[in-house]
Amino acid sequence: MKARGRVFKYGDNVDTDVIIPARYLNTSDFKELAAHCMEDIDADFVNKVNQGDIMVANKNFGCGSSREHAPIAIRESGISCVIASTFARIFYRNAINIGLPILECDEAVAGIDAGDEVEIDFNDGVIKNLTKQEEYKAEPFPEFMQEIIKNNGLVGYIKNKA
Repeated sequence: MKARGRVFKYGDNVDTDVIIPARYLNTSDFKELAAHCMEDIDADFVNKVNQGDIMVANKNFGCGSSREHAPIAIRESGISCVIASTFARIFYRNAINIGLPILECDEAVAGIDAGDEVEIDFNDGVIKNLTKQEEYKAEPFPEFMQEIIKNNGLVGYIKNKA
């Protein structure tokens, strides 16, 4: 499983209220959530993001509330993976549960800039910065977690195993 896209980069402590503001939580329409993804920190994000693009952030990405809406909004906006130095634990769990690939890699976060073209191989955790011709190594997901992501989350995984 691979991903390739242009990078949107953010700083430390990007919380779930910034990822999807609480004023939009009254909908269960995933596309509507995606239409407001990141708007309080990057008003033009939804107009610039393309399918397959990659989000990079520093430490403690996804802190704040435990809402699943945040990783859903990111995934539905077209982002194929989030790379950060660290993730808030509840965001990490929610991302895997809904099938959004996330990787922790300090070296990648330090080396990747906004706008860089990046390719990720989820099988071995290799992150290639195609713009700078650099390579970084993240810890790949165990096989069972890769299966959850390939099935668009835990619900899809369970349905396909039944």
